Amino acid sequence: MSHRWVSAVTGPLDDAAVVCPEGAERALVLTLDVITPVVDDARVFGRIAAANSLSDVYAMNGDPEVALSFVGVPDELGLETLEQILAGMAEQARAAGCAIVGGHTIRDAEPKCGLSVVGSVERQRIWSHRSAHAGQALVLTKALGTGVVAQAIRAGRAEPSWVDAAVASMEMLNRAARDAGRRHGATSATDVTGFGLLGHLHQLAAASGVAARIRGADVALLPGAREAVALGLVPGGSKRNLRYVAAHLSGATDEDPALVTLLADAQTSGGLLLAIEANAARALADELGAPATVIGELVAGAPGAIELV
Repeated sequence: MSHRWVSAVTGPLDDAAVVCPEGAERALVLTLDVITPVVDDARVFGRIAAANSLSDVYAMNGDPEVALSFVGVPDELGLETLEQILAGMAEQARAAGCAIVGGHTIRDAEPKCGLSVVGSVERQRIWSHRSAHAGQALVLTKALGTGVVAQAIRAGRAEPSWVDAAVASMEMLNRAARDAGRRHGATSATDVTGFGLLGHLHQLAAASGVAARIRGADVALLPGAREAVALGLVPGGSKRNLRYVAAHLSGATDEDPALVTLLADAQTSGGLLLAIEANAARALADELGAPATVIGELVAGAPGAIELV
């Protein structure tokens, strides 16, 4: 899209749009994200959906400012369910310092909700897929596995401890991860959501013209994630993600197939994947604490290629 306000810094698959109005001190960060339920509790669903939407702004190094809510509910769920979803979204928005200033609700056969968020970011501090470089380390701030655990929940086969850990992860805002990334000098980021870790990493590396190496054994996994894969509870989106990156992936045949599946697992409200100078990566991970960890590095090579080591 050609327009004098559109940022030339961001790439086509960045987590949010960035526009730079003439005369404004800060750029605007614009995003919209809607999800279907991953848990039965309506209020928790609202909190997860809001955290998921707000994450796109954090991934651009932005501050969420205002948002519009969107909710679709079947008639049989009633107004109480709608109220609980909206209350959950409002709780998360307040925690993020973001005001929900309006929205829209529709009747729908399947429940869904999310936020359209407007944030802001300093023009010289935008994190884009295009602003990483070879030699940087990669820090992942949350454990993987929400996709397969959610599938286990839908199948009625998830252990309570799996559900509790996945919900806690999905409800956690990426605000602290963004703040730590700022302090330690991260230059590029993406949030790990629908394309899985491998898909989002491929997009970031391709936009920056670099390749990546990932140490699979260093990637944190949610409780129950491996067990869900062993039970065959892998969502279709995660399988598609693996096919999406297959042509750019090497070393997968030497890894545990369950781990490779989880590296491609489609996440809801996943963590930030931060590109940062190698000498600052460990301090960043240590400040955030587990499950944040250094999982690999960016290297010279075919743009978007990923090697599992």
